[in-house]
Amino acid sequence: MRTMVFRAVLVAGALVPAGARATDGYFVNGVGAKAKGQAGAAIADPQDALTIATNPAAATALGHRIDVGAEIFIPDRSARITGSGAGLNGSYSGNGVGPFVMPEFGYVRPWSETLSLGIAVYGNGGMNTVYKRNPFGGFGARGSAGVDLKQMFVAPTLAAKIAPGQSIGISPIGVLQSFKGQGLQPFASASEDPRHFTNRGTDWATGVGVRVGYLGHFGPLNLGAFYQSEVAADRFEKYAGLFAEQGGFDAPASWGFGAAVKASDALTIAADFKRIAYSSIRTIGTPLSALFAGKPFGAGDGPGFGWRDVSVYKVGLRYAVNPNLTLRTGYGYSQNPVRSSETLLNIVAPAVVTHHITAGATWTSQSGIEVTGYILHAPKNTVKGRASIPANFGGGEADISLAETAIGLSVGWKI
Repeated sequence: MRTMVFRAVLVAGALVPAGARATDGYFVNGVGAKAKGQAGAAIADPQDALTIATNPAAATALGHRIDVGAEIFIPDRSARITGSGAGLNGSYSGNGVGPFVMPEFGYVRPWSETLSLGIAVYGNGGMNTVYKRNPFGGFGARGSAGVDLKQMFVAPTLAAKIAPGQSIGISPIGVLQSFKGQGLQPFASASEDPRHFTNRGTDWATGVGVRVGYLGHFGPLNLGAFYQSEVAADRFEKYAGLFAEQGGFDAPASWGFGAAVKASDALTIAADFKRIAYSSIRTIGTPLSALFAGKPFGAGDGPGFGWRDVSVYKVGLRYAVNPNLTLRTGYGYSQNPVRSSETLLNIVAPAVVTHHITAGATWTSQSGIEVTGYILHAPKNTVKGRASIPANFGGGEADISLAETAIGLSVGWKI
């Protein structure tokens, strides 16, 4: 099974170029254009084939259909350093590359009266920064600074109706991820493997996990839930001296539940809650202070980005104007994973947006072709450093900021 999943991921990765994006930490705020138009609220509100990437049990509610879409993602990332005794002071732009394009694909079909099959190919996470003016230049860093993390997921899905209106589903998950880091030379001296710390080019890794889901229909009310395991990935060997556990970078576990109610013939209201366990992954969750406890970069318990777990809340509205036009809007709130004490390293990964506002619409042709568009905006959020630059590094504070805009389009049809 693992070999088959790897092959599927590699084929998908070769055919589908990935862009970097982030909203809920470094996870996407939703999968599928219809879900994204209502802030990603989809756990209990299946609308297109890509819903199975959120809740595998949704496959039993979608019939036989295919959906293909793409998003243009435009992040605005920046940093500001003050009070530095090492010459780091200044304002820095991380927008040296972008915007990014992220395609996605979903397919579902009934296999029998009780079983449905499907597959989803989508990006679930990423982060990209390029600081052409290196914030660490005062330490002696050379060239541009930044990171480029991309994650492409493939999720074959099996769902079953276990009772009238009740379904469960399971998706073995394969991931192909890549990473590139540059301009971090001054920190390499604190690594157990300084030769594999920065400017090593792009490295690739594969991994596997599983997602399970439940979907129940209770008259006008739908209830749903999911759990996704940690996605265990191979190590980034080229960056064995940067990431904890000699290059480890697993994807964190997550879980959530949701409800959707048909308030009238035209109006549906959906709401989701999700929890992401970032802190359980050592590279992501271990704070920089581990370095001063004698733990070098790259060690099993070496320092990382110091992210905490986050809770995510989403609410979306869908209104059917007529059989050919449906409108959507939504609001999402994601807790910021970056502590004010951890902003120094997170200059290259400032995933700190919290509020997300979305709008979207679907037009359905007489022949049944569905064209869906959406727009997302996450206003700029700044995390101000507090004791963020250790005295060993010259002291001072690092403030990091991020804003995001995304637009997307998909085409879907029932077969």
